[in-house]
Amino acid sequence: MPGHPNQAATREGGRSETTAAADKSGPNIAILTGGTDPHYARGLAAALVQRGLRLDFIGSDEADGPELHGNPNVNYLNLHGRPQAKAGRLQKLLGYLTSYGRLMAYAAGSAPKVLHILWNPKFLFFDRTVLMLYYRLLGKKTVFTAHNVNAGQRDEKDGFFNRLTLRIQYRLSDAIFVHTEKMKRQLGDDFGVPPSKVTVIPYGINNAVPDTGLTVAAAKARFGFSPSERVLLVFGLLTPYKGVEYAVRALAELPGAGTGYRLVIAGRVKKCPEYWAAVQEAITRAGVRQQVVERTEFIPDEEIESYFKAADVLLLPYTEIFQSGILFLGFSFGLPVIAADVGSFKEMITEGKTGFIFKPRDEADLARAIEKYFASDLYGDLGRRREEIRASACERFSWAKVAELTAGVYSNLSGN
Repeated sequence: MPGHPNQAATREGGRSETTAAADKSGPNIAILTGGTDPHYARGLAAALVQRGLRLDFIGSDEADGPELHGNPNVNYLNLHGRPQAKAGRLQKLLGYLTSYGRLMAYAAGSAPKVLHILWNPKFLFFDRTVLMLYYRLLGKKTVFTAHNVNAGQRDEKDGFFNRLTLRIQYRLSDAIFVHTEKMKRQLGDDFGVPPSKVTVIPYGINNAVPDTGLTVAAAKARFGFSPSERVLLVFGLLTPYKGVEYAVRALAELPGAGTGYRLVIAGRVKKCPEYWAAVQEAITRAGVRQQVVERTEFIPDEEIESYFKAADVLLLPYTEIFQSGILFLGFSFGLPVIAADVGSFKEMITEGKTGFIFKPRDEADLARAIEKYFASDLYGDLGRRREEIRASACERFSWAKVAELTAGVYSNLSGN
């Protein structure tokens, strides 16, 4: 939620302190973040700048970061302002309208020929239709990163207007990025997007979260875990499609009703009190309350390392997904993954090398996969394997590869 206009970068019409240097030849690309997902947006921006591109980075207080300042090739524009969780509805609405006004004024007067939309700002039907048409009328080329082919389907909120507006946005986009071949096929099958319009790019490895010299033993000690306890981690925004209840029920099916195991559930609950009440009931019914550690709150970047180093394995018991940034966050810490066979997880996980796959919505099969993991060489030699997973992921999902493919699409659209 955007803040008051004076919270945004309004100096010289909203331009940041790096503008003067960047304006010598003008930015050639605008990155439209929607004011969210700072790890992905900043990782992409840094890699593109390393390739010599000049960027307007349209962000917010949340998306801001030190790498966006002090570089003449990055023009940081805070058009979305600061979230105001405690503001009233009218104040929030005025904030949103203000940020949309800034965005549309920027697009009308900006130099970049190519607008790269990482996320839509807020009002999806407007963003997918009116805003896209507005960009086209201005003569801009638009690139859209479809992190989810249809998030409404994933969230069980799909419907006629959702699919219609998605189809319009995909039709009006000049180029589309997705993260897997399966997503590319689904764009064609569900929305009629021609393959020539879609480029598959890796999901860049998360290199923005601090990784210090904290040891695994020290991380476990922070949570009060003994070295012999086997720690399972569920991490990220907690919402129904994450399938947390299956992790809880699987814990109860492990030998000794989960004794010797600890399940850490960490992340903010996303406006789903009924779902979370059902998870709590599942914990009680399974009789595993003593084995579960809950941290249902926003986890700051500086604390994330502790969770991924204290854990022995990351669980992704999702019921629906297209791609998950949590998977790549786990890989960035060298943590093996046990994931449901949904979305493109099977493409991303090498069985027995980086993790294991189990049948979705099946706690018994998840419990089997957990037992298989802890009996495997992957766990038995976890110290060395963590380094291998991290090194492999940094190469396979490097931002350099993402930037190379992305810059190629920009060049084709701009005629450079």
